[in-house]
Amino acid sequence: MNRHFRDTRKIDPTRGATLGDGSPNDGDRIEIGPTRRAFDEWAAAGLDLPNLERMRTYRWDRLTRHIVARDYGGLLMFDPLNIRYATDSTNMQLWNTHNPFRAVLVCADGHMVIWDYKNAPFLSTFNPLVREQRSGASLFYFSTGDKGMQAASDFAAEVQDLIRAHGGGNRRLAVDKIMVHGLRALEAQGFEIMEGEELTEKARAVKGPDEILAMRCANHACETAVRAMEDFARANVGDGRTTENDIWAVLHAENVRRGGEWIETRLLSSGPRTNPWFQECGPRITRANEIIAFDTDLIGAYGICIDISRTWWVGDRPPRPDMVYAMRHAHEHIMTNMQMLRPGVTIPELTANTHRLDEKFQAQKYGCLMHGVGLCDEWPLVAYPDKAVPGAFDYALEPGMVLCVEAAVGEVGGDFSIKLEDQVLITEDGFENLSTYPFDERLMGLA
Repeated sequence: MNRHFRDTRKIDPTRGATLGDGSPNDGDRIEIGPTRRAFDEWAAAGLDLPNLERMRTYRWDRLTRHIVARDYGGLLMFDPLNIRYATDSTNMQLWNTHNPFRAVLVCADGHMVIWDYKNAPFLSTFNPLVREQRSGASLFYFSTGDKGMQAASDFAAEVQDLIRAHGGGNRRLAVDKIMVHGLRALEAQGFEIMEGEELTEKARAVKGPDEILAMRCANHACETAVRAMEDFARANVGDGRTTENDIWAVLHAENVRRGGEWIETRLLSSGPRTNPWFQECGPRITRANEIIAFDTDLIGAYGICIDISRTWWVGDRPPRPDMVYAMRHAHEHIMTNMQMLRPGVTIPELTANTHRLDEKFQAQKYGCLMHGVGLCDEWPLVAYPDKAVPGAFDYALEPGMVLCVEAAVGEVGGDFSIKLEDQVLITEDGFENLSTYPFDERLMGLA
């Protein structure tokens, strides 16, 4: 009986004390991560796993170097995605986005402290780079009531002590997102508050080798989940019962089965609900011989975002010629724009040299040409020429950056839209398209 219990609690009893990514080979481990299903699929696909210890060290080093380069005493983070980047730990991530109870301080000497939920200080102890676990960063009204300023003052005093000990007393403190009382309390301690989001977005923008390996694994898991969603759609659309929600639920379930975490939007729609784009999935019963379009916005394995879009034709009749034209035009748009990607090219150059959509598609084109991606949609944003703000993104691409290349093609008042998107790595001499999921051959006019 005991032997059976020990075997089932392990991810894979044949692999020893640790898995290929360095995490404990123990189903009872604290840190969340990929499932055995994902590991088996990645092995079958010949994918190399990231080394999580190296990945965590790379991220910690990036943050510390950016702090020192800006002459800050430290970086104080409340954004749960920045906390994940710094510590690789999670705690009720979605709840945390609107109830900011966690905070992390990285000091100029690299000393890292987390303030976590008071009953869960153990959630980051697996990472030795987190030197201290504390509580007391819950500064939102639900938590503190009418004593918010007192709680904020107590918290700011702790930050003061830590910066004095590990930041050289430097009062220039970068902060990403903070409640009003917290900001006032830090300023009362004499801190000069700097823009922390600028620092974290720039640090996160260039991925290290293990982050790229993690993204390859997450992409495989996402595309496997998308395949299950497509198979379900093609088997069930037109039965008079299957809704958009039923189809979208498959992607959620398959993501979680592989150790993925959540999906940031509900961007799947069918038929006339695809136009205008950005209608989220709902109870509409899907019909045969209509378009289904979606955008994954998926936070998958290792907390990595895989953000791809595809549009499918589901039915026994061929799609209309105008649908085929729009699909091929959208495909040409992302593939042409992708060819511009290489180290050294500037974001304004990408904007200026973009492939131009037909005039009839201009009014409903996507909100950007491209955007960065890592733990979520990230800096930078590449705008269309008519939306670009001079001076907002005057930066050049670097190896290790990852961009999502976008297209939304639909006419005002039309009964369909095409949504396409690929995720692309900037390499030392060009780019690599990480997305391998095929485009619908019938909509492309190839079948």
